[in-house]
Amino acid sequence: MKNTKSKKSVKANAARAVGIGLVGAGFMGRVHANAWRQAPLFFNLKRCPTLTAVAGGNASESHAFAAKWAVIKAAPRWQTLINDPRVELVDVCVPNHLHAQVAIAALQAGKHVACEKPLANTLTQARDMALAALEAKNGARTFVWFNYRRCPAVSLMRELIHQGRLGRIRHIRAQYLQDWGHVSTPHSWRFDAKLAGSGAHGDLNAHIVDMARFVTGDEIEQVCGAIEAQFIHERATVTASAKPAGLGARTSKKSSKRQASTVDDAFLFLARMRSGAVASFEASRMATGNKNANHMEVNGENGSVKFDFERMNELQWWDNTLPVRERGWSRILCTDPAHPYAEHFWPPGHVLGYEHGFVSMAADICAVLAGGKPKQPLADFVDAYRTQQVLEAAIISARQQCWVRPDTL
Repeated sequence: MKNTKSKKSVKANAARAVGIGLVGAGFMGRVHANAWRQAPLFFNLKRCPTLTAVAGGNASESHAFAAKWAVIKAAPRWQTLINDPRVELVDVCVPNHLHAQVAIAALQAGKHVACEKPLANTLTQARDMALAALEAKNGARTFVWFNYRRCPAVSLMRELIHQGRLGRIRHIRAQYLQDWGHVSTPHSWRFDAKLAGSGAHGDLNAHIVDMARFVTGDEIEQVCGAIEAQFIHERATVTASAKPAGLGARTSKKSSKRQASTVDDAFLFLARMRSGAVASFEASRMATGNKNANHMEVNGENGSVKFDFERMNELQWWDNTLPVRERGWSRILCTDPAHPYAEHFWPPGHVLGYEHGFVSMAADICAVLAGGKPKQPLADFVDAYRTQQVLEAAIISARQQCWVRPDTL
């Protein structure tokens, strides 16, 4: 007698799967692959992601990645991956200049798209992507990997602000500081303006501009006082045998040839929010001693909050409504089930890491594709386009030394 019940169960499970096609097999490809694989293990998902296909920079890279990360198929080209009927969502993890080309083609094919940040390397490309998302076929959805929204401490910061616990917001102070772009770091696509669009600005300011908008629910109305700084103007060219060892850094032998670096190494700007609050943003890849110091402080009339990703499980809190003698900075360890996302992972005090923000975002994407709601708002292409407008306004302000309104660009 045939086991028809078992066959129906298998078909039902297949119908609930979301076929993921990864375009890119580098650092972010690994991060995203891990997130898609881990999400169903920690979250109770109605639709579970399956790593269906991957298209890297070449066939060898694609096959090696597929074997290591248990991806069903290594696609010869990203165009082949997009046309694969088993792929429902295309995850774009390639250098910035390719985001628009890949994402728009995927949307036109009726696929959902998740794209790395910044949305694109020019405002024009970002606008094209946002318009393509609005015109997408088959109800295709778009998502942008602003992963820090999913840190429990950042989500708690947002909840406290939206509950009015800080009162009227007056100041936003944001920094994203790294030091891997030192003079000995060899050339890569991240130092080429044609491929990256910008340096620390698009790479890091994109995150903290999005975070400021996310936690406050406010928009940046005007930008001024921008400073675009470049300290390194050429870098050593990496030999063909070199292997990547992180965010642009490499450990293998460099050649004696030099190549021009055409992006900013640091970028600072001031802003005024629509609510009247003032803000400052600073990004650097040459801030010696800072490995991944994504820091944000928000000051309100009734309290303040601070976050630093190098202590990502903590939120600093000042309650100005307490009696004077009881006021002081307190540390909230955001690992309790009562904190956003923390309930899905480990017991209280068993801290989370970098990868968990991506895992939580992958789970939220799957919840949306199942017809549900994310635990916290997700950025789509239109939302990320607003962040791109702010980045562009800051570049104009730096080069023309003027006030710029992002919404007029």
